[in-house]
Amino acid sequence: MAEPFGRLALHTWTIDTTPLPEALDAISGAGFAAAELRRIDFKRCYETGMSNDDVLALIRASGVTVAVLGVEYGWLFATGEDSRRLFEDFAKSCENAVALDCAMIMSAPGPFVGSITDAITHLRRGADIAAEFGLRLAIEFNSQHEVLNCLEAQSELVRGARKENAGFLLDAYHLARSGRPGRGFEDVAPEEIFCFQYSDLSPNPVTGVKRPTDRLPPGQGVIRWREVFGLLAEKKYTGVISYEAPNPVLWARPAIDVCREGVELTEKLLAEAVGS
Repeated sequence: MAEPFGRLALHTWTIDTTPLPEALDAISGAGFAAAELRRIDFKRCYETGMSNDDVLALIRASGVTVAVLGVEYGWLFATGEDSRRLFEDFAKSCENAVALDCAMIMSAPGPFVGSITDAITHLRRGADIAAEFGLRLAIEFNSQHEVLNCLEAQSELVRGARKENAGFLLDAYHLARSGRPGRGFEDVAPEEIFCFQYSDLSPNPVTGVKRPTDRLPPGQGVIRWREVFGLLAEKKYTGVISYEAPNPVLWARPAIDVCREGVELTEKLLAEAVGS
């Protein structure tokens, strides 16, 4: 049922406390077509004594397709030594994406702040690095970030960079929290949407947290899914839809159960929004 939008993927933050080998098993066993992996998934494996090649071999052996690979966040606004380190790590993530036959990397704003003008300069550099590896770069806004916190700021950044391989990563949760619920992304052109993440929003979302972990399974909150998925269908979006629902309540459950629930609820909402 996810075919109208391409692959249905599982973002590993949804099962954050599950080690990567078990997470990959759950993703495959639940019926997700792909995974969205994070830089921290690799770093946690390094901490157990695995090399980068070991991690790549683990992912390949799982048979799970990696649709999107996250880089370490912060490079959009970082300066000095932080910027140098993050761009070096950015290139390593690009190498890993190529090794996994993953055509897209992504980034959210991360812990630093600065001006959109500076971020445009950094995005151009990031996009050029990604282009050297033949990759597309999807940029996400975070509704709780001090600067890159709404679609308007995201548009200024991505369109200001004027890089063909840099585009929008839209997230239903952040769109709704920033005042763009339902069809609130109508003014984003289809070709600008590189990736779409989703989870549901509580009617009483947590405040004062930069990276909220209060996200709900689709259909259990206030997101207007008929409008969201219906608009994606109208735009003839064929990219990944990635289920990202970090929440300690979900982390306490078996990963396979969380993944199966995600697939079942998503397919139900897609059927209601766009038909079978």
